[in-house]
Amino acid sequence: MKYTFLLFFGLTSFVSLAQIPLKFNFGTSEIKGFEKIKLEKNYTSESPYGFIKGTNNHFFTLDLPEGNYDVTMYLGSKKEATETTIKVENRRLVLEKIQIPQGEVIKKTFTVNLRNAKINDTKSVKLKPRELTYLHWDNQLTFEFCGKNPAVECIEIKPNKQAITVFLAGNSTVVDQVQEPFSAWGQMIPKFFESYKIAIANHAESGESLKSFVSENRLEKVFSLMKKGDYLLIEFAHNDQKIKDFRPFVEYKNLLKEYITKTREKGGIPVLVTSMHRRNFDSAGQIINTLGDFPEAMRQTAQEENTPLIDLNAVSKILWESMGVELSKKAFVHVPAGMYPNQEKAIADDTHFSNYGAYQLAKCMVEEMRKIQLPIAKYLQLNSMFDPHHPDDLESWNFPASPILSVLKPDGN
Repeated sequence: MKYTFLLFFGLTSFVSLAQIPLKFNFGTSEIKGFEKIKLEKNYTSESPYGFIKGTNNHFFTLDLPEGNYDVTMYLGSKKEATETTIKVENRRLVLEKIQIPQGEVIKKTFTVNLRNAKINDTKSVKLKPRELTYLHWDNQLTFEFCGKNPAVECIEIKPNKQAITVFLAGNSTVVDQVQEPFSAWGQMIPKFFESYKIAIANHAESGESLKSFVSENRLEKVFSLMKKGDYLLIEFAHNDQKIKDFRPFVEYKNLLKEYITKTREKGGIPVLVTSMHRRNFDSAGQIINTLGDFPEAMRQTAQEENTPLIDLNAVSKILWESMGVELSKKAFVHVPAGMYPNQEKAIADDTHFSNYGAYQLAKCMVEEMRKIQLPIAKYLQLNSMFDPHHPDDLESWNFPASPILSVLKPDGN
């Protein structure tokens, strides 16, 4: 894929970048009033935009302050048929397999959330060392171009101050997983929402619990950004159950209620999400509950606090059992040794998901939002209903993997 980058001149300050539309042209033609950037143009500390060095022009980034942005892309090519998938930040899916015949160009718009770790002049999120290299804790908006034959002609970026921000608080089953072969439902769900209306702000991180999400200032960061009418989806249990003396019907429930109260004080709408089951079958092919009483404690909390509940725990049981013992391995990270670079041992992870598993869970989330009539469900793009009894056929399902691969297992199990 060949790219040319064109940017309005006169943008001399960091703040001004967010105050007027930014227009990019990745085509080959000269356009009056725009600058044509060569493929060799890399992002550096001195240059506020460019391709990320060493990514074969698959990643393009530019400096922007945190906030929500509408991104309009013109996709297609005069020379050949194309298929383009766009991910932003840490592999957050926004456009999927857009197929365009030769000679045609179509316009697609999506809304993205950009953040940094700073809360105020004295406080920031306490990031884990590995997060320092993540693409979603910086003042940069990063695009990943992937697919069979991706082609991006033009990009226009505008600030969006009206969109409802849906904040996600959770662990490794929700987080924007940074590298293949791991994935999570939080990074798949943005593509299902209409542009302009909804921005997904995924603040989940591997290894987090309700307690650590507070102690590491992650919840405070969310509240520093939350405006009236925004949402907070809360999904914890996998790591909470490992905390000594953290009882599901006492400490866990009490802390959930604190999240709910503080969200409402900010004018936000809290939504509880029960944690999905791990892949653990009995001899009869039924899922064994490994989460103890934590899902039930969350259900009780939702009822007591009159809070919307997405019961992903119950739906995931149907999903995994419908797949069965063997097929469900494809929904999790089960890969033989040598499948990825420097992977000397086989991986058999029954907690963390493959792209396929994360995608199915995202569809479950979408349908549960409709089922409980969550107000933001009216902004969902998915027209066809999804039944967890009948997951997508794996033989016909395919998903463009990201070019950077890793076999580092996320925190948590």
